[in-house]
Amino acid sequence: MRTILEIVNRTILRAMTWTTHALDVLDDAGYRRGGARRAVVELLGRQNCCLSAQEIFDGLRKARRPVGIASVYRALEALTELRLVKRVDAGDGIARYEPAPPDGDHHHHLVCRDCGKVEAFTDPRLERAIDRVADGTGYSVDEHEVVLTGACADCA
Repeated sequence: MRTILEIVNRTILRAMTWTTHALDVLDDAGYRRGGARRAVVELLGRQNCCLSAQEIFDGLRKARRPVGIASVYRALEALTELRLVKRVDAGDGIARYEPAPPDGDHHHHLVCRDCGKVEAFTDPRLERAIDRVADGTGYSVDEHEVVLTGACADCA
């Protein structure tokens, strides 16, 4: 079992790695590093789970980063096009975005149908089950997304 410190250090390293990777890819694609794209990348790099464009905008305002909502949407469009972020559909009509780590590491989501809270989870048994489905059907699965909807502990 990993200690809290190991988990925190791994999260910080992953965020630094993704942020650096994302900024490098933006450079290579001809985008400037400054402005909204950099602010959005830095904010997303510090998150454990997905955020909506409005949540990103609110987070940037709270951090005193003056970025307009239209600029947030344009930044997310560019980051999605470059496959640096994944768009997550939690089934509530609100698009959310999260970093797509270059190493392919990922997680899945639990969504509370009552309060809208979205939480990340991982489960190696689920990954093995998905591999078995792929093997059994002959599909070569490149990526997958699992969103479980229900009531969180606070709302249940």
